[in-house]
Amino acid sequence: MTLLPHYPIAIVGGGLGGLTAAAVLHVNGIESTVFELEAGRHVRTQGGMLDIHQGTGQKALDAAGLFEVFLKHILPGGEATRILDRSGAVLLNEEDNGEAGRPEIERGTLRELLLDALPAHTVNWGSKVTAARAVEGRPGRHEVQLADGTGFTTDLLIGADGAWSRIRPLVSDAVPAYSGISFIEADLFEADARHPVEAEAMGGGMLFALGGDTGIMGHREPDGSLHVYLGHRSEEAWIDTIDFNNDAAAKVAVLRLLDGWGENLRGLIANADTMLTPRHIHALPVGHSWPRVPGVTLIGDAAHLMSPFAGEGANLAMYDGAELARAIAEHPGATEDALAQYETELFPRSEASASETAESMELIFAPDAPKGLLEMFEMIATLTAQGAGGGEP
Repeated sequence: MTLLPHYPIAIVGGGLGGLTAAAVLHVNGIESTVFELEAGRHVRTQGGMLDIHQGTGQKALDAAGLFEVFLKHILPGGEATRILDRSGAVLLNEEDNGEAGRPEIERGTLRELLLDALPAHTVNWGSKVTAARAVEGRPGRHEVQLADGTGFTTDLLIGADGAWSRIRPLVSDAVPAYSGISFIEADLFEADARHPVEAEAMGGGMLFALGGDTGIMGHREPDGSLHVYLGHRSEEAWIDTIDFNNDAAAKVAVLRLLDGWGENLRGLIANADTMLTPRHIHALPVGHSWPRVPGVTLIGDAAHLMSPFAGEGANLAMYDGAELARAIAEHPGATEDALAQYETELFPRSEASASETAESMELIFAPDAPKGLLEMFEMIATLTAQGAGGGEP
């Protein structure tokens, strides 16, 4: 019988949550190994902009010793927010006040910062996990199988492998369900020069252009491009009625949702420089939790997948990773105590965020949208003026 390699702490998933956990462990003198299915750190584009929140993402970066370097890479003006109605009229135009409450950074840049903070041998690239099981007779130990036929064992298995986690079944039978919203993504390049009308509609930061069951959201990126998300409340099969391999036909089909909308908003789809990319938005049940299972836990989307409508996903993943690493560092030699502490704090935190996110989704796609979103911003502005704090939804 061939003995499998053994890793004391194995993190499955090299996204922001898994890398933050590894980075905070490293800062505390604890080494871990990350198993990432991608072949290397530069094999694909890592997505658009992220707003990093003070109470979660920024705290996680500080715990990893990366907060100051993070500030050097944020997008100036990226916290600006505009709300438009379907005609393209501007209803709210908030400028970036420079207070860095939720500064914007490219996901790929943030991932690079985390990778650079780790020893080079930390991430095992091209390691696609296909299954995991508890090792009989060894409480807390797990065996993980990889797609190339190899595998390993570990005494602490951290599932940071996203929505369709291969580690989640060890602790929970829950699976993500369709949220009722589908996304269409696109990009417009060199926007100020090549797409000035659309660039003006977007503004300098984040855009919400809402109209009932359909809404356009997006943000300006540091390279001057516009990243656009068209969200539509629909049956899950709606996306399958459109041939997205035929870009011209796909644009015609999607633009039917925007009949009567302002041309400055329709142009964000009609004049996209990339093919339209469809996505279903899934979520785990609000309040997802699991009983304590020795030697394994979850972070990020594996633990609490939610829709993106409160901007919490990446922030919570990083905060989960940092808090788990902190608990491990505070309980040397007592892994189960660390996991129990982490999960006791995780479950109410993630339930509150998932509930807020679900409410935000309903607000954004309400029949009278953007009325509710405007009222939320007005309430936040009032609270801020009164010194009660607040932040963007």
